[in-house]
Amino acid sequence: MAPDDVLIRGAELFDGHRFHGPGCLLVREGRVAALAERLTPPAGVPVVEAHGDTVLPGLVDAHVHVSPGDLQVALRAGVTTEVDMFGDPGLIGALRQQATADPGMADLRSAGTGATAPGGHPTRLVERGLLAPFPTVAGPDAAEDFVAARVAEGSSFLKVVLEDGTTSGHPCPTLTAGTVRALVDAAHARDLLVVAHVLTQAHALVAVGAGVDGLAHLFLDEPPAPRFLDAVAHRDVFVIPTLTSLAARAGHDRGRALAADPHLGPLLDPRRRAVLEMEFPAAPGARADLGHAMSTVDALHRAGRRILAGTDASSPGTAHGASLHDELSLLVAAGLSPAAALTAATSAPAAALGLPDRGALTPGMRADLVLVHGDPGLDITRTRDIAQVWRAGRRAT
Repeated sequence: MAPDDVLIRGAELFDGHRFHGPGCLLVREGRVAALAERLTPPAGVPVVEAHGDTVLPGLVDAHVHVSPGDLQVALRAGVTTEVDMFGDPGLIGALRQQATADPGMADLRSAGTGATAPGGHPTRLVERGLLAPFPTVAGPDAAEDFVAARVAEGSSFLKVVLEDGTTSGHPCPTLTAGTVRALVDAAHARDLLVVAHVLTQAHALVAVGAGVDGLAHLFLDEPPAPRFLDAVAHRDVFVIPTLTSLAARAGHDRGRALAADPHLGPLLDPRRRAVLEMEFPAAPGARADLGHAMSTVDALHRAGRRILAGTDASSPGTAHGASLHDELSLLVAAGLSPAAALTAATSAPAAALGLPDRGALTPGMRADLVLVHGDPGLDITRTRDIAQVWRAGRRAT
């Protein structure tokens, strides 16, 4: 299907870093062709009058877990790219192929099968029939073969899981520091980024010390220590806080309010609404305080560290597409400006995760665009009031 050439006229423009006054944006052949205060539409190119509206680069959710139908829901909510952090390689491959041909689906990248210890998270989901069986990593000697298999499956990067159940109250085995380092070394030898699932500060320090490139989640068990902030700065590690998921883990019921949102709620079918309104199944003894994660985000932002927006959808209390807008609100509540929060959902993940063709409004970039009513620079919740979405220049809504 050919892309839709279009001139968007009169809108505020967020270029992936900052807002610019009302102007025009021209899309030709699926790419951003020009931006200027005034542009004359080429012959035959339709014009979208967007005075009072704002154009954003397509949003990127840097932490999801996909199932059939999720990419369609995400795109309708303005999320044009999703990054899967642990999924069945067969399903991921099929969805990526389908999304290539279907302009009604968000684009997809994936880690494929993540690296976890035998019996570690998320093997409990296999026992419940929610995940297909997958290989695990018993020790450092298994790292090389595990990473080679992920490369053969087409994984875009490697995810390692450091999770002992401290924040959920469900104890489980986890990878040793030596195994994490061996996995990182094997992945980096193949030019793969490594992202680590962490929910405690101790595990975050292990992961950063092992040389990971990014952290998926932030810790809920204690406030950020100077040595953690120093380690992240020294290694230039990016962080995907997933505050919306952490809020659910810590017992905050944000899902019901999001499901009732007049703009986002109608995008959800009954099954996805039920997951969004679900309570996280924590057990007695769980150590989970959202305030620790919020203060860590604030400290990281003040220090100029790289923050990427992600949701962990479809974990309990989240939904594809909708929850990324809640993540933006939580990032602002944690201390980011609206522009910084939007950077975390556009140019920052594109740069960190090797997606150089998107995330910004500059000539030559892929025309992944979201047109929203109002000015999210003044009120971040305006991102929820979506007028139109384009993926690679093709109108999706």
